Amino acid sequence: MIKQLYKIFFIFICILLLKSHSNAFDIKARTAILQDFSSGEILFEKEPDREIYPASMTKIMTSIIAFELLKNGELSLDDTFTVSEKAWKLSTAGYSSMFIMVGDDVSVEDLLKGIIVASGNDACIALAEGIAGTEEQFAILMTEKAKEIGMENTNFSNSSGINDPYNYSTVKDILIMSNYLIKNYPEYYEYFKEKEFTWDRTGGDPITQGNRNPLLYKNIGADGIKTGYLAVEKYSLASSIQKNERRLIAVASGFNTKNDRSRQSIKLLTWGITNFDLIKISSKDTALTEVDVWLGKTNKVGVYTKENIFTTIKKARKKKIKAFIEYDGPIEAPITKDQELGKLKVLFNNELINTYPVYALNDVKNELLGNHIYFLRNFKDLLFINFTNSNFLISIFILVSFGYFLRNSPRMDDRQLKMLILSLIIFINILIFGILNETRMYFIILPFFLFLWMSMNIKIKNLFTSKS
Repeated sequence: MIKQLYKIFFIFICILLLKSHSNAFDIKARTAILQDFSSGEILFEKEPDREIYPASMTKIMTSIIAFELLKNGELSLDDTFTVSEKAWKLSTAGYSSMFIMVGDDVSVEDLLKGIIVASGNDACIALAEGIAGTEEQFAILMTEKAKEIGMENTNFSNSSGINDPYNYSTVKDILIMSNYLIKNYPEYYEYFKEKEFTWDRTGGDPITQGNRNPLLYKNIGADGIKTGYLAVEKYSLASSIQKNERRLIAVASGFNTKNDRSRQSIKLLTWGITNFDLIKISSKDTALTEVDVWLGKTNKVGVYTKENIFTTIKKARKKKIKAFIEYDGPIEAPITKDQELGKLKVLFNNELINTYPVYALNDVKNELLGNHIYFLRNFKDLLFINFTNSNFLISIFILVSFGYFLRNSPRMDDRQLKMLILSLIIFINILIFGILNETRMYFIILPFFLFLWMSMNIKIKNLFTSKS
Protein backbone atom coordinates (compact mmCIF):
# COMPACT_ATOMS: atom_id res chain seq x y z
CA MET A 1 0.00 0.00 0.00
CA ILE A 2 2.74 2.41 0.98
CA LYS A 3 4.66 1.54 -2.20
CA GLN A 4 1.57 2.26 -4.30
CA LEU A 5 1.07 5.62 -2.60
CA TYR A 6 4.72 6.43 -3.15
CA LYS A 7 4.36 5.63 -6.89
CA ILE A 8 1.25 7.80 -7.18
CA PHE A 9 3.01 10.66 -5.38
CA PHE A 10 6.03 10.28 -7.66
CA ILE A 11 3.88 10.36 -10.81
CA PHE A 12 2.03 13.42 -9.49
CA ILE A 13 5.31 15.29 -8.91
CA CYS A 14 6.52 14.40 -12.41
CA ILE A 15 3.29 15.69 -13.94
CA LEU A 16 3.65 18.96 -12.03
CA LEU A 17 7.25 19.35 -13.18
CA LEU A 18 6.33 18.65 -16.79
CA LYS A 19 3.45 21.09 -16.60
CA SER A 20 5.73 23.75 -15.12
CA HIS A 21 8.23 23.14 -17.87
CA SER A 22 5.57 23.31 -20.55
CA ASN A 23 4.47 26.73 -19.28
CA ALA A 24 8.00 28.16 -19.65
CA PHE A 25 8.28 30.66 -22.50
CA ASP A 26 9.92 29.43 -25.71
CA ILE A 27 9.89 30.04 -29.46
CA LYS A 28 10.34 27.74 -32.47
CA ALA A 29 13.91 28.68 -33.32
CA ARG A 30 17.17 26.83 -32.78
CA THR A 31 18.80 29.88 -31.24
CA ALA A 32 17.45 33.27 -30.14
CA ILE A 33 18.08 36.30 -27.95
CA LEU A 34 15.99 39.30 -26.84
CA GLN A 35 17.30 42.56 -25.39
CA ASP A 36 15.85 45.76 -23.97
CA PHE A 37 17.85 48.33 -25.93
CA SER A 38 17.89 51.19 -23.40
CA SER A 39 18.92 49.15 -20.35
CA GLY A 40 20.98 46.61 -22.29
CA GLU A 41 19.42 43.80 -20.24
CA ILE A 42 18.84 40.40 -21.83
CA LEU A 43 15.23 39.31 -21.39
CA PHE A 44 15.37 35.95 -23.17
CA GLU A 45 18.02 33.73 -24.65
CA LYS A 46 18.13 30.29 -26.20
CA GLU A 47 21.57 28.90 -27.02
CA PRO A 48 22.81 32.43 -27.82
CA ASP A 49 26.42 31.30 -28.45
CA ARG A 50 25.51 28.56 -30.90
CA GLU A 51 27.29 29.04 -34.24
CA ILE A 52 25.06 30.05 -37.14
CA TYR A 53 25.40 31.04 -40.77
CA PRO A 54 24.08 34.62 -40.67
CA ALA A 55 22.96 34.66 -44.33
CA SER A 56 21.68 38.12 -45.33
CA MET A 57 22.00 39.42 -41.77
CA THR A 58 25.63 39.78 -42.90
CA LYS A 59 24.45 42.83 -44.86
CA ILE A 60 24.08 44.75 -41.57
CA MET A 61 27.89 44.85 -41.27
CA THR A 62 28.23 45.65 -44.99
CA SER A 63 26.06 48.71 -44.35
CA ILE A 64 27.95 49.66 -41.17
CA ILE A 65 31.27 49.85 -43.07
CA ALA A 66 29.69 52.28 -45.55
CA PHE A 67 27.95 54.28 -42.79
CA GLU A 68 31.24 54.78 -40.96
CA LEU A 69 32.89 56.18 -44.09
CA LEU A 70 29.89 58.45 -44.68
CA LYS A 71 30.00 59.72 -41.10
CA ASN A 72 33.74 60.41 -41.33
CA GLY A 73 33.35 62.28 -44.61
CA GLU A 74 35.39 59.73 -46.57
CA LEU A 75 32.37 58.79 -48.66
CA SER A 76 29.30 60.59 -49.99
CA LEU A 77 25.82 59.30 -50.78
CA ASP A 78 26.20 60.88 -54.22
CA ASP A 79 29.46 59.07 -54.98
CA THR A 80 29.10 56.44 -57.73
CA PHE A 81 30.69 53.03 -58.22
CA THR A 82 30.92 51.14 -61.50
CA VAL A 83 29.30 47.71 -61.55
CA SER A 84 31.69 44.83 -62.29
CA GLU A 85 30.88 41.60 -64.06
CA LYS A 86 31.24 39.72 -60.77
CA ALA A 87 28.52 41.85 -59.21
CA TRP A 88 26.24 41.56 -62.25
CA LYS A 89 26.53 37.76 -62.35
CA LEU A 90 24.87 37.47 -58.95
CA SER A 91 21.75 39.16 -60.34
CA THR A 92 21.51 36.42 -63.00
CA ALA A 93 22.22 33.47 -60.69
CA GLY A 94 18.91 33.38 -58.84
CA TYR A 95 20.06 35.28 -55.75
CA SER A 96 18.12 38.21 -54.33
CA SER A 97 19.22 41.17 -56.46
CA MET A 98 18.92 44.86 -57.13
CA PHE A 99 19.31 44.03 -60.87
CA ILE A 100 22.23 46.28 -61.72
CA MET A 101 24.04 45.92 -65.07
CA VAL A 102 27.72 45.71 -65.99
CA GLY A 103 29.15 49.17 -66.46
CA ASP A 104 26.35 50.95 -64.59
CA ASP A 105 27.48 53.88 -62.44
CA VAL A 106 25.35 53.52 -59.32
CA SER A 107 25.23 55.98 -56.41
CA VAL A 108 26.21 54.87 -52.92
CA GLU A 109 22.70 55.73 -51.69
CA ASP A 110 21.04 53.53 -54.33
CA LEU A 111 23.42 50.67 -53.55
CA LEU A 112 22.65 50.98 -49.83
CA LYS A 113 18.91 50.91 -50.49
CA GLY A 114 19.43 47.95 -52.81
CA ILE A 115 21.28 46.14 -50.00
CA ILE A 116 19.00 47.05 -47.10
CA VAL A 117 15.54 47.08 -48.71
CA ALA A 118 15.88 44.68 -51.68
CA SER A 119 18.58 42.53 -50.03
CA GLY A 120 20.56 42.68 -53.28
CA ASN A 121 23.66 40.51 -53.29
CA ASP A 122 24.82 42.24 -56.49
CA ALA A 123 24.62 45.61 -54.74
CA CYS A 124 26.77 44.23 -51.88
CA ILE A 125 29.60 43.30 -54.24
CA ALA A 126 29.39 46.61 -56.13
CA LEU A 127 29.63 48.55 -52.86
CA ALA A 128 32.41 46.32 -51.49
CA GLU A 129 34.53 46.65 -54.63
CA GLY A 130 33.94 50.39 -54.77
CA ILE A 131 35.13 50.86 -51.17
CA ALA A 132 37.93 48.30 -50.83
CA GLY A 133 38.86 47.30 -54.38
CA THR A 134 37.86 43.67 -53.95
CA GLU A 135 35.17 41.87 -52.00
CA GLU A 136 37.85 39.85 -50.22
CA GLN A 137 39.52 43.01 -48.89
CA PHE A 138 36.13 44.38 -47.88
CA ALA A 139 35.39 41.18 -45.92
CA ILE A 140 38.62 41.74 -43.98
CA LEU A 141 37.36 45.22 -43.04
CA MET A 142 34.07 43.66 -41.92
CA THR A 143 35.76 41.10 -39.68
CA GLU A 144 38.09 43.72 -38.18
CA LYS A 145 35.09 45.91 -37.36
CA ALA A 146 33.29 42.93 -35.84
CA LYS A 147 36.21 42.25 -33.48
CA GLU A 148 36.45 45.96 -32.62
CA ILE A 149 32.84 46.15 -31.40
CA GLY A 150 32.96 42.90 -29.43
CA MET A 151 31.71 40.26 -31.87
CA GLU A 152 34.07 37.57 -30.56
CA ASN A 153 32.59 34.58 -32.39
CA THR A 154 32.15 36.04 -35.88
CA ASN A 155 34.05 35.87 -39.16
CA PHE A 156 32.98 37.40 -42.47
CA SER A 157 34.21 35.96 -45.76
CA ASN A 158 31.92 37.90 -48.10
CA SER A 159 29.73 41.01 -48.16
CA SER A 160 26.35 39.40 -48.84
CA GLY A 161 26.08 36.32 -46.62
CA ILE A 162 25.84 33.76 -49.44
CA ASN A 163 26.73 30.27 -48.31
CA ASP A 164 30.33 29.97 -47.12
CA PRO A 165 31.54 27.88 -44.13
CA TYR A 166 33.90 30.74 -43.19
CA ASN A 167 31.04 33.23 -42.95
CA TYR A 168 29.71 32.50 -39.47
CA SER A 169 28.43 34.22 -36.33
CA THR A 170 26.03 33.82 -33.36
CA VAL A 171 22.74 35.49 -32.48
CA LYS A 172 24.53 37.18 -29.55
CA ASP A 173 27.07 38.71 -31.95
CA ILE A 174 24.35 39.76 -34.40
CA LEU A 175 22.65 41.48 -31.45
CA ILE A 176 25.88 43.36 -30.64
CA MET A 177 26.12 44.43 -34.28
CA SER A 178 22.48 45.57 -34.35
CA ASN A 179 23.00 47.62 -31.18
CA TYR A 180 26.06 49.25 -32.69
CA LEU A 181 24.15 50.11 -35.86
CA ILE A 182 21.24 51.78 -34.06
CA LYS A 183 23.37 53.66 -31.50
CA ASN A 184 26.00 55.01 -33.88
CA TYR A 185 24.19 55.63 -37.15
CA PRO A 186 20.62 56.73 -36.34
CA GLU A 187 20.43 58.96 -39.43
CA TYR A 188 21.21 56.02 -41.74
CA TYR A 189 19.24 53.47 -39.75
CA GLU A 190 16.14 55.09 -41.27
CA TYR A 191 16.82 53.07 -44.46
CA PHE A 192 15.96 49.85 -42.61
CA LYS A 193 12.31 50.78 -42.15
CA GLU A 194 11.68 51.76 -45.79
CA LYS A 195 9.08 49.35 -47.15
CA GLU A 196 10.07 49.54 -50.80
CA PHE A 197 12.80 50.65 -53.18
CA THR A 198 12.54 51.48 -56.86
CA TRP A 199 15.63 51.05 -59.05
CA ASP A 200 15.53 52.87 -62.37
CA ARG A 201 17.58 50.22 -64.10
CA THR A 202 19.49 50.54 -67.32
CA GLY A 203 17.81 49.08 -70.40
CA GLY A 204 14.44 48.32 -68.86
CA ASP A 205 11.52 49.54 -66.83
CA PRO A 206 12.08 50.60 -63.21
CA ILE A 207 11.94 47.72 -60.72
CA THR A 208 10.17 48.23 -57.40
CA GLN A 209 10.89 45.73 -54.64
CA GLY A 210 9.41 45.50 -51.16
CA ASN A 211 11.43 45.15 -47.97
CA ARG A 212 12.01 41.48 -47.09
CA ASN A 213 11.32 42.14 -43.38
CA PRO A 214 7.76 40.85 -42.72
CA LEU A 215 7.44 42.71 -39.40
CA LEU A 216 7.43 46.10 -41.14
CA TYR A 217 3.96 45.30 -42.43
CA LYS A 218 2.56 44.45 -39.01
CA ASN A 219 1.22 47.06 -36.60
CA ILE A 220 3.77 46.39 -33.86
CA GLY A 221 6.17 49.35 -34.21
CA ALA A 222 8.84 47.47 -36.19
CA ASP A 223 11.54 49.60 -37.85
CA GLY A 224 14.18 47.00 -38.82
CA ILE A 225 16.42 45.15 -39.21
CA LYS A 226 17.28 42.28 -41.64
CA THR A 227 16.08 38.86 -42.72
CA GLY A 228 18.22 35.92 -43.77
CA TYR A 229 17.84 32.56 -45.48
CA LEU A 230 20.18 29.70 -46.35
CA ALA A 231 19.23 26.11 -47.01
CA VAL A 232 21.71 24.95 -44.35
CA GLU A 233 20.48 27.47 -41.76
CA LYS A 234 16.82 27.91 -42.69
CA TYR A 235 15.16 31.24 -41.89
CA SER A 236 16.57 33.94 -39.62
CA LEU A 237 15.69 37.47 -38.58
CA ALA A 238 17.25 40.38 -36.70
CA SER A 239 14.30 42.56 -35.70
CA SER A 240 13.61 45.72 -33.75
CA ILE A 241 10.44 47.39 -32.52
CA GLN A 242 9.93 50.76 -30.84
CA LYS A 243 6.91 51.55 -28.68
CA ASN A 244 6.50 54.59 -26.43
CA GLU A 245 10.21 55.45 -26.62
CA ARG A 246 11.11 51.89 -25.66
CA ARG A 247 13.03 49.65 -28.07
CA LEU A 248 13.44 45.86 -28.08
CA ILE A 249 15.88 43.99 -30.33
CA ALA A 250 15.53 40.29 -31.13
CA VAL A 251 17.74 37.98 -33.16
CA ALA A 252 16.70 34.42 -33.95
CA SER A 253 17.82 31.75 -36.39
CA GLY A 254 16.75 28.27 -37.42
CA PHE A 255 13.06 28.87 -38.13
CA ASN A 256 11.68 26.11 -40.35
CA THR A 257 9.36 28.33 -42.41
CA LYS A 258 8.77 31.98 -43.34
CA ASN A 259 5.56 31.87 -41.32
CA ASP A 260 7.44 30.66 -38.24
CA ARG A 261 10.00 33.43 -38.70
CA SER A 262 7.33 36.10 -38.75
CA ARG A 263 4.95 34.77 -36.10
CA GLN A 264 7.57 33.55 -33.64
CA SER A 265 9.56 36.81 -33.86
CA ILE A 266 6.38 38.77 -33.12
CA LYS A 267 5.67 36.40 -30.23
CA LEU A 268 9.14 37.00 -28.78
CA LEU A 269 9.00 40.80 -29.08
CA THR A 270 5.43 41.02 -27.76
CA TRP A 271 6.35 38.84 -24.79
CA GLY A 272 9.18 41.25 -23.94
CA ILE A 273 6.89 44.29 -24.11
CA THR A 274 4.03 42.80 -22.07
CA ASN A 275 6.06 41.05 -19.37
CA PHE A 276 8.69 43.68 -18.54
CA ASP A 277 8.82 47.35 -17.58
CA LEU A 278 11.60 49.79 -18.42
CA ILE A 279 12.47 52.15 -15.54
CA LYS A 280 14.55 55.29 -15.98
CA ILE A 281 16.96 55.75 -13.07
CA SER A 282 18.70 58.93 -14.24
CA SER A 283 18.94 61.33 -17.16
CA LYS A 284 22.39 62.13 -18.49
CA ASP A 285 23.86 65.55 -17.62
CA THR A 286 20.98 66.21 -15.18
CA ALA A 287 21.48 66.57 -11.41
CA LEU A 288 20.44 63.45 -9.52
CA THR A 289 20.94 64.96 -6.06
CA GLU A 290 23.49 67.01 -4.09
CA VAL A 291 26.35 65.81 -1.91
CA ASP A 292 28.05 67.56 1.02
CA VAL A 293 31.12 69.75 0.49
CA TRP A 294 33.50 71.31 3.01
CA LEU A 295 36.13 74.00 2.64
CA GLY A 296 34.13 75.26 -0.32
CA LYS A 297 32.24 78.42 -1.26
CA THR A 298 29.12 76.24 -1.21
CA ASN A 299 28.41 73.31 1.09
CA LYS A 300 26.66 71.27 -1.62
CA VAL A 301 27.38 70.19 -5.20
CA GLY A 302 25.11 68.45 -7.68
CA VAL A 303 26.07 65.05 -9.10
CA TYR A 304 25.04 63.46 -12.41
CA THR A 305 25.60 60.47 -14.69
CA LYS A 306 27.13 60.85 -18.15
CA GLU A 307 24.60 58.47 -19.68
CA ASN A 308 20.90 57.80 -19.33
CA ILE A 309 20.53 54.95 -16.85
CA PHE A 310 17.71 52.44 -17.28
CA THR A 311 16.84 49.11 -15.77
CA THR A 312 14.34 46.49 -16.89
CA ILE A 313 12.27 44.44 -14.45
CA LYS A 314 9.27 42.16 -14.59
CA LYS A 315 5.88 43.83 -14.47
CA ALA A 316 4.49 45.07 -11.15
CA ARG A 317 7.89 45.06 -9.40
CA LYS A 318 8.75 48.76 -9.60
CA LYS A 319 8.50 49.20 -5.84
CA LYS A 320 11.37 46.75 -5.33
CA ILE A 321 13.78 49.01 -7.25
CA LYS A 322 15.87 51.38 -5.12
CA ALA A 323 18.76 53.69 -5.99
CA PHE A 324 21.13 55.73 -3.84
CA ILE A 325 24.38 57.70 -4.08
CA GLU A 326 27.36 56.30 -2.19
CA TYR A 327 30.27 58.68 -1.57
CA ASP A 328 33.00 59.35 0.97
CA GLY A 329 31.99 62.73 2.28
CA PRO A 330 31.87 65.51 2.92
CA ILE A 331 34.04 66.04 -0.16
CA GLU A 332 36.86 68.52 0.24
CA ALA A 333 36.98 71.54 -2.07
CA PRO A 334 38.24 72.46 -4.57
CA ILE A 335 36.05 70.30 -6.81
CA THR A 336 36.25 70.43 -10.60
CA LYS A 337 33.37 69.88 -13.00
CA ASP A 338 33.11 66.24 -14.19
CA GLN A 339 35.22 65.01 -11.25
CA GLU A 340 34.08 61.57 -10.16
CA LEU A 341 32.60 61.90 -6.67
CA GLY A 342 30.93 58.56 -5.94
CA LYS A 343 28.71 55.77 -7.22
CA LEU A 344 25.05 55.42 -8.11
CA LYS A 345 23.97 52.03 -6.83
CA VAL A 346 20.80 50.35 -8.07
CA LEU A 347 19.21 47.61 -5.98
CA PHE A 348 16.39 45.19 -6.69
CA ASN A 349 14.78 43.58 -3.66
CA ASN A 350 17.73 44.95 -1.61
CA GLU A 351 20.28 43.17 -3.81
CA LEU A 352 22.80 45.19 -5.81
CA ILE A 353 22.18 44.85 -9.56
CA ASN A 354 24.35 47.64 -10.98
CA THR A 355 26.78 50.44 -10.13
CA TYR A 356 27.46 53.61 -12.12
CA PRO A 357 29.94 56.49 -11.50
CA VAL A 358 28.55 59.95 -10.70
CA TYR A 359 30.31 63.23 -11.47
CA ALA A 360 30.36 66.83 -10.21
CA LEU A 361 27.89 69.03 -12.07
CA ASN A 362 30.00 72.17 -11.57
CA ASP A 363 33.18 73.57 -10.02
CA VAL A 364 33.36 74.37 -6.30
CA LYS A 365 36.20 76.67 -5.24
CA ASN A 366 37.98 76.46 -1.91
CA GLU A 367 37.12 78.99 0.77
CA LEU A 368 38.57 79.16 4.31
CA LEU A 369 35.34 80.49 5.79
CA GLY A 370 33.52 77.45 4.47
CA ASN A 371 35.46 75.30 6.93
CA HIS A 372 34.10 77.21 9.91
CA ILE A 373 30.54 77.20 8.59
CA TYR A 374 30.64 73.48 8.04
CA PHE A 375 32.11 72.94 11.52
CA LEU A 376 29.34 74.90 13.22
CA ARG A 377 26.61 73.12 11.29
CA ASN A 378 27.99 69.67 11.99
CA PHE A 379 29.72 70.15 15.37
CA LYS A 380 27.78 67.44 17.17
CA ASP A 381 28.47 64.74 14.56
CA LEU A 382 32.10 65.73 14.16
CA LEU A 383 32.64 65.70 17.93
CA PHE A 384 31.41 62.16 18.36
CA ILE A 385 33.08 60.87 15.19
CA ASN A 386 36.53 62.21 15.98
CA PHE A 387 36.65 62.46 19.81
CA THR A 388 35.96 58.98 20.98
CA ASN A 389 37.44 57.06 23.89
CA SER A 390 40.81 58.52 25.02
CA ASN A 391 40.72 61.39 22.53
CA PHE A 392 37.42 62.56 23.89
CA LEU A 393 38.56 62.36 27.53
CA ILE A 394 41.80 64.19 26.80
CA SER A 395 39.90 66.90 24.94
CA ILE A 396 37.54 67.36 27.90
CA PHE A 397 40.54 67.59 30.22
CA ILE A 398 42.15 70.28 28.06
CA LEU A 399 38.98 72.34 27.87
CA VAL A 400 38.35 72.10 31.65
CA SER A 401 41.98 73.03 32.39
CA PHE A 402 41.74 75.99 30.08
CA GLY A 403 38.60 77.18 31.87
CA TYR A 404 40.33 76.82 35.25
CA PHE A 405 43.25 78.86 33.96
CA LEU A 406 41.00 81.69 32.78
CA ARG A 407 39.26 81.82 36.14
CA ASN A 408 42.42 81.86 38.28
CA SER A 409 44.89 83.72 36.08
CA PRO A 410 46.42 87.04 37.23
CA ARG A 411 44.90 90.32 36.16
CA MET A 412 45.84 91.07 32.59
CA ASP A 413 46.72 94.34 30.91
CA ASP A 414 45.48 95.28 27.40
CA ARG A 415 48.42 93.72 25.63
CA GLN A 416 47.99 90.44 27.49
CA LEU A 417 44.26 90.46 26.78
CA LYS A 418 44.87 90.96 23.10
CA MET A 419 47.39 88.15 23.07
CA LEU A 420 44.97 85.90 24.93
CA ILE A 421 42.19 86.64 22.42
CA LEU A 422 44.60 85.98 19.54
CA SER A 423 45.67 82.77 21.19
CA LEU A 424 42.05 81.71 21.61
CA ILE A 425 41.39 82.38 17.94
CA ILE A 426 44.40 80.27 16.97
CA PHE A 427 43.30 77.59 19.42
CA ILE A 428 39.78 77.45 17.95
CA ASN A 429 41.09 77.30 14.39
CA ILE A 430 43.47 74.48 15.30
CA LEU A 431 40.53 72.72 16.93
CA ILE A 432 38.30 73.13 13.87
CA PHE A 433 40.88 72.05 11.32
CA GLY A 434 42.01 69.22 13.56
CA ILE A 435 38.51 67.80 13.90
CA LEU A 436 37.77 68.08 10.21
CA ASN A 437 41.03 66.41 9.31
CA GLU A 438 40.55 63.70 11.95
CA THR A 439 43.84 64.42 13.73
CA ARG A 440 44.85 63.45 17.27
CA MET A 441 43.97 66.79 18.77
CA TYR A 442 45.85 66.58 22.03
CA PHE A 443 49.21 66.43 20.23
CA ILE A 444 48.44 69.89 18.84
CA ILE A 445 46.42 71.48 21.64
CA LEU A 446 48.35 70.29 24.71
CA PRO A 447 51.69 71.99 23.82
CA PHE A 448 49.81 75.14 22.88
CA PHE A 449 47.89 75.08 26.17
CA LEU A 450 51.08 74.57 28.24
CA PHE A 451 52.81 77.45 26.45
CA LEU A 452 49.87 79.76 27.19
CA TRP A 453 49.74 78.65 30.83
CA MET A 454 53.44 79.30 31.33
CA SER A 455 53.27 82.65 29.59
CA MET A 456 50.52 83.95 31.86
CA ASN A 457 51.40 82.42 35.21
CA ILE A 458 55.21 82.62 35.24
CA LYS A 459 54.72 86.21 34.06
CA ILE A 460 57.23 86.22 31.24
CA LYS A 461 56.18 89.79 30.54
CA ASN A 462 58.85 90.39 27.96
CA LEU A 463 56.93 88.19 25.56
CA PHE A 464 53.76 90.23 25.91
CA THR A 465 54.82 93.78 26.63
CA SER A 466 57.12 96.18 24.84
CA LYS A 467 60.01 97.94 26.59
CA SER A 468 59.60 101.65 27.06
